[in-house]
Amino acid sequence: MNTAENPSATSVPAALGAVSPAVFAIPGRDGVVELPAPLQLHHGGQLLVPRIAWHLAGPAGAPVVAVLGGISAERVVAAEEGGWWDAGIGHGRGVDTLHWQVLGIDYLGSSGASSGPSRTETTFPTLSTFDQAAALRAVMDALGIEQLHAIVGASYGGMVALAFAERYPERVSRLVVMSAAEKAHPLSTAWRSVQREMVRFGLKHGDGAGGLKLARALAMATYRSGREFKARFAGEPGLDAAGVVRFPVESYLHARGDAYTARHIPAAFLCLSESIDLHAVDAPRIATPTTLVAVAEDQLVPLVDMEALATRLPCATLQVIGSIYGHDAFLKEQAVLRTLFVNALGQPPAAPTV
Repeated sequence: MNTAENPSATSVPAALGAVSPAVFAIPGRDGVVELPAPLQLHHGGQLLVPRIAWHLAGPAGAPVVAVLGGISAERVVAAEEGGWWDAGIGHGRGVDTLHWQVLGIDYLGSSGASSGPSRTETTFPTLSTFDQAAALRAVMDALGIEQLHAIVGASYGGMVALAFAERYPERVSRLVVMSAAEKAHPLSTAWRSVQREMVRFGLKHGDGAGGLKLARALAMATYRSGREFKARFAGEPGLDAAGVVRFPVESYLHARGDAYTARHIPAAFLCLSESIDLHAVDAPRIATPTTLVAVAEDQLVPLVDMEALATRLPCATLQVIGSIYGHDAFLKEQAVLRTLFVNALGQPPAAPTV
């Protein structure tokens, strides 16, 4: 079903940031699902203008794999389209878009084309991973997708995958959940709470971007491993032009903060960061076959939490990998991910003849 055949899956207007598909074998499709308003949310709020932006890549008629990432992820996923998951999704990757259709969404509350705050807003209604799961289901309904072959979710996306399988078990046949547990670890919540206060402080003083830059800089120190930072940033400090002592790691952290601030809205960060810490599913109710992928060096989602989730899910296997990239391993470890994802997804259909 293409977007023209279903009025609830309309094309993305230019003002909403429509994607111009790259020239490759099987061009992706882009659209927005307009939902009935107001949309009642899990924690009691509502969205007055609810809409979900989506992107679907891969051969028409192939089984659909929904791919969801962290709170910075966007609807365009595959490597050949310039998507955010170069290491995991695309031609020759673990989820090969020559064999599978890949469905991505912009999260509710994000800086993308779905319903979210503007740059002038300082707050947004509280969102749950169950709200994101409902958004994904609405896209499936609009596109005529009865059941997903799988949801592959990493970080926040793994939380949404678990919420989806608890709420809509008949709509997905398997999960691949990487670096995401049934609830947030208190130490991770502590780090994110400080990040949110940085953003709120900036907004209060008319510099939301400055607060977001610092929050992202701190976040980067939690995404990676101590081993990587020691290898990359063990050099001697120096003085900047103002005579202030600067350490090698600072330029990296602030550069990542600047890059993030250029693309993301402070209130969107507050909303989705909070959504991570509010996440909670009832693991024994999730009967969908699940492959869990834990990273031994992950500071945000400790291995012990992933091991506990594996024991509480009725049908789960746990794969543990080691990576200097810590929580960010899902963005970096292409060879490892390819093996894990291929094994978890099973035999793909034959590639179409071009």
